[in-house]
Amino acid sequence: MSDLERIHTGRAPEAIGPYSQGMRLGTLLFTAGQIALDPDSMTVIEGDVAAQTERVMRNLQAILEAAGLGLERVLKTTVYLADMNDFAAMNEVYGRYFGDHRPARSTVEVSRLPKDVLVEIDAVAAGA
Repeated sequence: MSDLERIHTGRAPEAIGPYSQGMRLGTLLFTAGQIALDPDSMTVIEGDVAAQTERVMRNLQAILEAAGLGLERVLKTTVYLADMNDFAAMNEVYGRYFGDHRPARSTVEVSRLPKDVLVEIDAVAAGA
């Protein structure tokens, strides 16, 4: 499809499989799930779920910016947690990034995440 645009930035981790950091169709942007990988070293950052969520949100922000968008354009996120007991800590960091903007969100506990991280988040955003 010639109307699909692959979004890529060096400010977010390279894909670790056969997928893109983000894909745009028209005004919609879909990001790949982001985990707490440092884009420079491609290693999982040290720390608890709050530290990992911080890195995840920075990775998402970088992909959005590469597409000319910001967090204020996010419509929906999905949060995957390795342990639902980490919800409050993740939510505190997540809330700082979104402020008064409140995209729709689903949060689920999963049995395992890539590289055994504690959190993964993907987003759907819309351009102007």
